[in-house]
Amino acid sequence: MNIAIVRQLAEHGDSEAVVFQGHGSTYRQLVEMAGDWQRFLDGHDVAPGSVVALEGTFSPLLCAGLLALIERRVVVVPLSALPAAKRAEFLEVAQVELVVSVEENGVRALERTGVSADHAHYRALREAGHPGLVLFSSGTTGRSKASVLDFQKVLARYRAKGRDQRILSFLSLDHIGGINTLLHTLVQGGTVITIANRSPEAVFAAVERHQVEVLPTTPTFLNMVLISGVLERFDSSSLQLVTYGTEPMPIRTLKRLSAALPRVRFKQTYGLSELGILPTKSRGDDTLWVKLGDAGFEHKIIDDILWIRSDMAMLGYLNADAPFDADGFFNTQDVVETDGEWIRILGRRSEIINVGGEKVYPSEVENTVLEVPGVAEVTVSGHPSHVTGMVVKATVLLSPDSDEDPGVMQKRIRAHCREKLESFKVPAVVQVSGDRQHSDRFKKIRGAA
Repeated sequence: MNIAIVRQLAEHGDSEAVVFQGHGSTYRQLVEMAGDWQRFLDGHDVAPGSVVALEGTFSPLLCAGLLALIERRVVVVPLSALPAAKRAEFLEVAQVELVVSVEENGVRALERTGVSADHAHYRALREAGHPGLVLFSSGTTGRSKASVLDFQKVLARYRAKGRDQRILSFLSLDHIGGINTLLHTLVQGGTVITIANRSPEAVFAAVERHQVEVLPTTPTFLNMVLISGVLERFDSSSLQLVTYGTEPMPIRTLKRLSAALPRVRFKQTYGLSELGILPTKSRGDDTLWVKLGDAGFEHKIIDDILWIRSDMAMLGYLNADAPFDADGFFNTQDVVETDGEWIRILGRRSEIINVGGEKVYPSEVENTVLEVPGVAEVTVSGHPSHVTGMVVKATVLLSPDSDEDPGVMQKRIRAHCREKLESFKVPAVVQVSGDRQHSDRFKKIRGAA
């Protein structure tokens, strides 16, 4: 795809492009909005190469703004609603020069920060005359890393070679998954359905109302779907494909989903902000083995760690060293096991719990704990120990219909784990909690506690 993305989308005419708050906008309307955005940017003297934060809800107007900024060859920093301190941090790290905000009522505002963006990655984009994209990691500790991508290389990944589908955009435009969903869908002439509330109830109400065919999401959210019982309350017969990624999928959750939605195909995806979304092929709907595609990507495995080289890899981080080797392969930090061409992702190396020198992968313990009747969700992490350095901790959410005493449940969980796992993997600490176990991006929050 060349940089004239708006002209290409105009070919889809009066087909429905984006559904927002229950109302659809056509491609023709999206193109008109992009043209209005160009006049807005002209009126505010927004020059190519500027670093521009784009804030607002996932509306057709925001999508058109993103397209217009791409064509203007600026560096776009998409931001969702953030706490004031986190927003200030992101604006500072990204050296944002202009902030463009879009209200739900369509009112736009532009503010100049007085900053002059001079990072080497920005200079490289300006010299090439290419638009850029800055995405922040979802790390829960310390400062989020800001990756800088060449947006022209990102766009080159999207070509009109598939079929138009109705896809619900689960992730926002500040995430590589949200960017991927939007661009992939629009290039094919499909329809992007956006929602403000990402509860299971709201998502499957949208699936029923808008006849959603593809739902890209996370394992944590899909487990919440099973807990909530929404599959019995809404018609999901339009669904053809559910994709999941960002974290390991519990095999029990996947098998329950396959049984609950027998006509739906389940596909594991793999992607990083730093590299883009890789083409993948799942071995089956009830297995976690996946094959990574090689169209624009290469991978290798060193000491059980996955390394990937990508045609659209980031230029680097704004605030950290980039873990590329001399050949351009990126260290994903994901630990994997292999079976011929197939790989299974065990989890991030940083999440491995070291119990007296023995390695414990949280996903293995979580899969075992989920076998216990009455357990709806579990997050396994490390817990400090004076004897072994760390022990295994399991934070458990009980099923809505469970009235079992927490102390009894803790004993049952440990007893079950002793039957299934080696002794050092058995949770020494089991905490029954009703607190949320995931981030705003519906990814499990782990950390030693």
